[in-house]
Amino acid sequence: MVTERELIHRIALTLIPGIGDVLGKKLVAFCGSVEAVFTEKEENLLKIPGIGKILAQSIHTKKIIERAEKEVRFVQKYKIEPIFYLDDNFPERLKQCEDHPLMLYYKGSVPLEHTRPIAFVGTRRATEYGKIYCKKIIDEIASFDPLIVSGLAFGIDTVAHRSALEAGLPTIGVLGHGLDKIYPVQNKKLAEMMLHQGGLLTEFMSETNPDAVNFPKRNRIIAGLSDAVVVVEAGKKGGALITADIANSYNRDVFAVPGRVSDLYSEGCHFLIKTNRAALIENGADLVFALDWQPKTGT
Repeated sequence: MVTERELIHRIALTLIPGIGDVLGKKLVAFCGSVEAVFTEKEENLLKIPGIGKILAQSIHTKKIIERAEKEVRFVQKYKIEPIFYLDDNFPERLKQCEDHPLMLYYKGSVPLEHTRPIAFVGTRRATEYGKIYCKKIIDEIASFDPLIVSGLAFGIDTVAHRSALEAGLPTIGVLGHGLDKIYPVQNKKLAEMMLHQGGLLTEFMSETNPDAVNFPKRNRIIAGLSDAVVVVEAGKKGGALITADIANSYNRDVFAVPGRVSDLYSEGCHFLIKTNRAALIENGADLVFALDWQPKTGT
């Protein structure tokens, strides 16, 4: 059981200016524990590669601990589960990624570990074609009981989460902001339903706004949590292609649904397929075959 003091220091570690996910882990490894990071002498901190005088001094800033204490009160009040990267329940697939977050904040009803986690991503401006095929594929793989992961955005994300709920599947929404808000606000009811059949996950503390810079970071969690990423519709640029690239860098399978040559929001899918960044799939059976899923015993 993590004490409140330990939790404060864990959160405080994520607040140190200039300390990212990789350097934060080096700090803990060098000092021996999270709490030791904040009691270590400056002269010893300076021996750590990547830690200069300014960073060493910022570790002992009082404001960091005060902000962490405030966040502890928030997670306690709203029954949010803070998951540190050294905890046993930190998602194993995500832990395999070097740049995984130091801390996750989770509110939900299903475990983050699942035998078949699959991410569905795509454009916010989904066409009817994209919506139909996203739902179709999820319906067709439902008997294999996958966990559907997406980003709770407009478009394909929304269709993926709704389709999962309708098919009786667990679904996780990875957010680019804190758990004190839902963005877009139009998905608030959807998010509430997901809490009973899945959950909401973020690396961002409360009071973090959905700024553009947060979404590529959010996308790496989507890719890292999943065995495979399915791109249903995507333009030439955007978050879906970023997620696909990250998934490739993590050695995860990437699949893309083709469209007509003239379709604006199939250009990204076609690019992924043409450049061998994604395998072409037309239906759920293609996905099941590629991932070598076997029917559950007794089904």
